[in-house]
Amino acid sequence: MSGGTSNQVLGRRARNRALLERQLLLRRARRPAAEVVEHLVGMQAQEPRDPYVGLWTRLEGFDPSELGDLVAGRQAVRSPLMRTTLHLVTARDCLTLAPLLRPVLERNFWTGSPFGRKVKGVDLDAVLAAGRALLDTQPRTTAQLRAEMAERWPEFDGTSLAYAVHHLLPVVQVPPRGVWGQKGLATWAATEHWLGQPVDPAPSIDQVVLRYLAAFGPASVMDVQAWSGLTRLREVTDRLRAGLRTFHSEAGKELLDLPDAPRSDPDTPAPVRFLPQFDNVVLSHADRTHIAADTATPWPSDDLHWSALLVDGFINGVWRITRERRSTTMAVRLLGPVPAPDRSAVEEEAARLLAFLAPDAEQRQVQLTG
Repeated sequence: MSGGTSNQVLGRRARNRALLERQLLLRRARRPAAEVVEHLVGMQAQEPRDPYVGLWTRLEGFDPSELGDLVAGRQAVRSPLMRTTLHLVTARDCLTLAPLLRPVLERNFWTGSPFGRKVKGVDLDAVLAAGRALLDTQPRTTAQLRAEMAERWPEFDGTSLAYAVHHLLPVVQVPPRGVWGQKGLATWAATEHWLGQPVDPAPSIDQVVLRYLAAFGPASVMDVQAWSGLTRLREVTDRLRAGLRTFHSEAGKELLDLPDAPRSDPDTPAPVRFLPQFDNVVLSHADRTHIAADTATPWPSDDLHWSALLVDGFINGVWRITRERRSTTMAVRLLGPVPAPDRSAVEEEAARLLAFLAPDAEQRQVQLTG
């Protein structure tokens, strides 16, 4: 089907089911982990375990060692990219996305953080050259980088100098951090040195926007900007418009999509799905009404470490895990009414996820409230 403008309105459930279909959340798939990470254009990875949870909930029979081997073998990396947040991406995607998203990291450093104003007046070229040389010699923690940079530029704040390197040079976090079953401090290397290749000298923002639509559409221009952190993308979508299909939301907002992308029937059943913290399925739209909770119970305010639970395709619960010496407990809070069959499905899926995350626990318990 060719692209074109349509007056068709996509309701909340229609947009929800289209998103879940693209995100592999209507049914688990049998696909290689690297292929899925690329399809999703990366996965949020502030917490090292989160991409593993995200793939477990999307893939049939997911083996965490598959992703762990990709990270250990430098075929996948964790790097600050979309919205300046850590994302797990394949090596080749990192080389494409890093230069495209550099303006986002630069803007965050200079205006979105306290670090930029603390290094004003420094010879920035010299700072970045020194930082690159240090990271090329040996991966370093932020503390190590801070100490070495502060020694060289004692008149400036050492932490801000270290963050200048993090934000203004392409960098990655290196193993063992991010490898399943292993722990390590956040340790940084220069992307090009770690991957043994230069970043793409002419990356295509057009292709990245099309990939976003394939994984997150139908979506508005503001949605693409919310996902990436980039601005002024309307000129990109205007270039692509002839090959896209156009819909509208109930509020009249224009939604863009690939002509032949799947858009599931709004009545398609959606299974219970546990998401990791900060999953992009929740964060990658400016308008989140097609995934957000429609409940009277607010998100728990007692702690930040709750993750979302989808019931009938929408956020209607949260979960988190606590560990003690011999036992591991998953607390699940429902945010609104849930029919008895769905409540049973929540308990069953929670038990499976808990077994995945704590296979060696002597005791495992699911506590469901709400």
